Order: sequence, then structure tokens, then C-alpha cells
Amino acid sequence: MEENEQLNEAKELLDSHLNETIDKELSPADLAQHLKTLKKHDEELFGEYLEKLDPEILGDVAMEMPDHMLKDVIEQIPSDKIIEAIEELESDDAAELLEYIEEIDEQKAKELFDGLDKDDQEEILRIRSYDEGQAGAFMQTELFSAHIDEQLKTAVERLRREKEEGKLENVSQLFITDKKGVLLHAVPLEDLILFDFNQTLREIIAKSEEDKYKPNVAVDNEPIETVVETVENYDMNSIAVVDSKGYLLGRITTDDIHDFIKESATEQIYNLAGVDDEAEEEDTSLVKATRARAVWLLINLFTALISSSIIGLFDETIASYVALAVLMPIVASMGGNTGTQALTVTVRRLTLGEIEFKNAANALKREVGIALINGLTFAFLMGIIAALWFNRPMLGVVIGASMLINLFFAGFFGTLIPLSLKKFDIDPAVGSAVLLTTVTDTVGFFSFLGLAKWILL
Repeated sequence: MEENEQLNEAKELLDSHLNETIDKELSPADLAQHLKTLKKHDEELFGEYLEKLDPEILGDVAMEMPDHMLKDVIEQIPSDKIIEAIEELESDDAAELLEYIEEIDEQKAKELFDGLDKDDQEEILRIRSYDEGQAGAFMQTELFSAHIDEQLKTAVERLRREKEEGKLENVSQLFITDKKGVLLHAVPLEDLILFDFNQTLREIIAKSEEDKYKPNVAVDNEPIETVVETVENYDMNSIAVVDSKGYLLGRITTDDIHDFIKESATEQIYNLAGVDDEAEEEDTSLVKATRARAVWLLINLFTALISSSIIGLFDETIASYVALAVLMPIVASMGGNTGTQALTVTVRRLTLGEIEFKNAANALKREVGIALINGLTFAFLMGIIAALWFNRPMLGVVIGASMLINLFFAGFFGTLIPLSLKKFDIDPAVGSAVLLTTVTDTVGFFSFLGLAKWILL
């Protein structure tokens, strides 16, 4: 019953959108979600509605689709319609959509690319010439610019015309260049209404405060993380992208920054848990998702065997003093949680660019200091509990000392492991948790059982 209601709701909303009878226009994400509902319940109906989408919206909707639905698009929709849809997209989105299609069907992607007009091909090739982590890979070439000796009214007329033709979206700044294309100034759109439209931009800038319109820029080959930091620090709507000589190439908008932050955060969360983010898509097959998680579980199994082998070294100690078996998990658990806290904070700071390996001494001291303070507090507390619980004061000393040792190493390695991985250009979120768990379990069990054998027996 519930499935039928979902199907009917999706049909009704899609019909309203296609017939332009809906009060509020559906976003591409909404349309993709409703199409996903149709596909889940009725493949034939899904295909019918997919074919009804106009090229003006088809590209944006395709950007929101998972791979298996995008495959349906390139199989069911005629190539000329997909080409038209790609040409409707902004250059960065067009390059990204073609990349998605290429991952599914390389030959189809080539066919679609060859069908684009020459200007679109050049823009896409320029964007795809950059590495995926460089600013240039995130820029769009569509922007509002004018040369310094142009009259303001001429520039504004051009903006009006290009907006009407749908060539520009989300314009927030006028980028002013010299006649060679070197970026000189960036003027917020809201400031333009204050100026004399009959004056040239050079005359307008000359009357302004010095450096008022000096642009913040992203160099095309710099890391996107640096650009994100600049945009956030200056609360910008968009940022100009220039080459090493200052020539204006394009711009990066806040929606691209938002998408990058969202994808990075998702990847970090999944990696910390030892999960493949691509395999965890809602529509990924059960077998694929299970296999992806099983790889990390297998690694964890081997690290658990290491911890178990440590326990095996003290089997006689445990057999002669059963209370040790009861208290062992507490030492390991406290160390694991302390290490995870340090690990999470360090990975976050690395991601935000706040620390690096070469200047990480303060971060290391801070996390170790926090771990030691908590270690002393909870070692004392657990020592009293254990002594009273089993009526053996020295048992309290053993678990207290062990907990202090383990929390120290947890704070130390919880900070050092991600820093070291980052230094060797390895994603600090990948594998950190597994390595840290191995350290805290090994140190916890060895220190606790070792001290017990030395002091109690």
C-alpha cells in the first residue's frame, strides 16, 4: 500500500512539473528522486517519464542520478538530445557529466563529446586538463567580465543580454581585465548601481578607494583545499581563477565549494569507519556493498589476531586470576575511545589545513596532555572501583597504571598515525582507525596483563 502511494505521488509531481501546473518548480534533485521511485516500482513508466524531460533540465537531473540510472539515460535517450542537454550545462558541470558517462561507457562518452560544438569541446578539454584536486578542475568558464576601458553601460547591457539567453547564472561579480585578459579588479554586482553608467571602468575604479576592488583569486594549479579556505575566510560568492601570469580563466562558485566540502566530509566519515563511500550508495547491490565492507573486516580480523596473541602469552596469568578477564575489556575500551577522539580531531584539522607534519608538535603535545589528564582521572577512579570490587588493593594499582599507559599511547598514536599517513600522501582517514585499534588493544592488553603478572603473581 505504501509503495503504491509513493509511486502515485511521484507520478503526480512529475506530471505537474512537465505540464507546468505545479506551484513551486521541482529542483533537479527532486526530479531525480521521483524518477528513482518510478524506476524502483515500474521500469516502463520510468522510461516514459525520462524521455519526456526537456534537454534544458535533463543534464541537471542526470547529474543527480546514481550510476545505474545514468546508464539508463545514455541507453534510452537519443544521443542528440543528450548532447543538447550537455550544452545547456555550465562548463564545469558538462565536464563532470561527461566524466560520469565515460566511467559507464567510454565509447558513448566519446560519441557525445564529438557531437558538441567546438567551443564547448575546448572548454571541457581545458577543465579536464587539470588534476582532480586542482582549482582549475572545479572552475566554470562562464563569467561576467569587461576590459578596463569599456563603458559600464556596455558591460551591463551585455550582462542583460547573456542572462536573457541563459548563458550566465549566479552572477555576483564583474571581473575587470586589461585588453590582454589579465585580471585587475573584481566589483560586486550590487556596487555597479552606484556608478555613472556613462563612465569607463577605468574612470570608476580611479575614483574608488585604493585596493577596494582588488580581487582575491585562485591560481588554476593550486589545491582546491586552499581555495575553499580563501572562500570561507572572505565569505565569497565566487572566486576568480587565473593562471600563473594572472590571466582570467574562469570562476569557482559557492555551489562547487559546497559540493566539494560535502563529498570530502562524506569520504572522511566513511574512511574512518573503513567503508568504501562508492559502495555505500543506496542503490549499490547488496553483494558489492557486502564485499567492500568485508575487505576492511578482513584487515580488522588480522589485527584482532595480533591482540589475541598478546592475551595468549598470559593465559596462565589469566587462569590463576579470573578477575583479569573481567577487567581487560575496560582497559582496551578506554584506550580505543581516547585514541578515536585524538584521531578524529587530528584528521579534521588536517583536512582543514590547520596542521601539517612539520609543525605538529603543538597538536601532539595537546592531545597527549588531554589523554594524560583523562588517564590520571579515570585510572584513579577505576583503581578504586577494582580494589573495592575484588577486595584487592594491588589490583586497583595494576588497572590504574595500565589505563594510564594505554591512554597515553592512545593520545600519542591517535595524533601521530594520521599525521604520518598525510606526510606520505596517504589519506589519513583510510586505515588510521585499524592501525590505532591495533595499538590500543596491544598496549592495553600487554600492559595490563604484564603488570598483573609482575605485581599480583
